[in-house]
Amino acid sequence: MGNRRAQWALRNLRGGLCRALAASRPIGPLECYEQRFTSQNGEDGILAALYARVGTTNRYFVEFGVEDGQQCCSRHLRERHGWNGLLMDGGEHTHPVGPLRREFITAENVNALFAKYGVPSEFDLLVIDIDGNDYWVWSALSGYSPRVVVIEYNAALPPPRSVTVPYDPAFRWDGGDYHGASLVALERLGRRKGYMLVGCDSRGVNAFFVRDDLCAGRFAARPVDEIYRPPRFGARVNGRRVGHPHRPGRPWVTVDP
Repeated sequence: MGNRRAQWALRNLRGGLCRALAASRPIGPLECYEQRFTSQNGEDGILAALYARVGTTNRYFVEFGVEDGQQCCSRHLRERHGWNGLLMDGGEHTHPVGPLRREFITAENVNALFAKYGVPSEFDLLVIDIDGNDYWVWSALSGYSPRVVVIEYNAALPPPRSVTVPYDPAFRWDGGDYHGASLVALERLGRRKGYMLVGCDSRGVNAFFVRDDLCAGRFAARPVDEIYRPPRFGARVNGRRVGHPHRPGRPWVTVDP
């Protein structure tokens, strides 16, 4: 544990230095900017680097799939930088952190939930991490235009696969590698919705998208196979992290071929 803390302390220093240069130089691979204060995979530093380039409007966030809110992408922004917004999770949590609402998000109800809680049509950050129907929920969202979208991808599905789990509103993740969508599928969905994939974190967990109108002169389009990061979490096999346990024989749906 002490070794991991020391590693993150060094990465936080490096990420802060890289971020100091982010506004004046072309932004590099996003893992260069990783810092972890209350996020899980260094998202705190990555988001700071992105907003140094694209700015903010109302400093409003929506993040769902946050469990009890202890570790999430928006907590540092809320507690240290004056952001406010909406947290949602389908679980029952005794001591939640932040403005957490108990909601099980589906493609059918996501727009109604945004309306229910008064989400503005344009806001700064959307984070989707529901371990299953992420692709389908983002696809269903309409009438809302976040500047930055962070969405979990399934790193067990490398390019060029463009697949997702079949839509099932009752989907529950079982802890294995059968969940969510491949990075290629999400990149194609993002393009259709007007977003550029700008990078992933180093552990192969989250993909970061920026709205197209904010990208000119700030981000250069790169091939998805260059942006993709394999899983650097889970069990070790031959000294290499391989992600969640494999679940063979499960169906996948090809999308945007």
